[in-house]
Amino acid sequence: MGIVEGGVALVTGAASGIGRASAQAFAREGARGVVVADIDADGGEETVHLIHAAGSDAVFVNCDVSKENDVERLVEIAISQYGSVDYAHNNAGAKPQPSNLHELTVAEWDRIIDTHLRGVWLCMKHEIKAMLINEKGAIVNTSSAAGILGGPMMSVYTAAKHGIVGLTKAAAAEYARSGIRVNTLCPGHTDTPMHRDPPRGMKPGQIERYALPNEQANPAVWLCSDWASYITGATLPVDGGATASL
Repeated sequence: MGIVEGGVALVTGAASGIGRASAQAFAREGARGVVVADIDADGGEETVHLIHAAGSDAVFVNCDVSKENDVERLVEIAISQYGSVDYAHNNAGAKPQPSNLHELTVAEWDRIIDTHLRGVWLCMKHEIKAMLINEKGAIVNTSSAAGILGGPMMSVYTAAKHGIVGLTKAAAAEYARSGIRVNTLCPGHTDTPMHRDPPRGMKPGQIERYALPNEQANPAVWLCSDWASYITGATLPVDGGATASL
């Protein structure tokens, strides 16, 4: 028996990296269906293929998390396909362009805030509506070590990731009595296409290597499971010790 046996999981940003590893981990841990969401159709379909090859069920939905119509449709498809949304890992992101704050463009600010912070809010808005039907569910939002600390050349990314931490805490407090748990995962440097070339000044943690995607996915699935049934509103750094000391 897996730790999410029989549940339905929805993962955004699941075409590669942490999101793909998370979708696979939900399937491996017993989810009866995994909804794979991304704007990268080829990568998303490949994730579905990998899950099918391992003997589990999954469906791909093309979704831009910054667009409410896309997110609403994503949740509707999940319910139509599998009957519920029990777990969600809101992981979609966009790679920031390093920039001094005084040189940051409005377009770059909007791009990062829309994908990271607006996207998490829209996903939670519609996931929670679905979870309230059964008065249970668990959500993990991907922030970053940059949601705990700041860094040079990363003002908009830091603002978005700090915003996710605060938004998660507010949602956790609001919906705890409705049986819905909401937590934040704060990855450090992870060997993914998005973070293979990190912004200047960022480096691995005290464990002197980058994390593997499954080393982020496994804690995300654990936070959704009943093994973490009394945890909500938490911010979990998975960063090799990067935020443990200066």
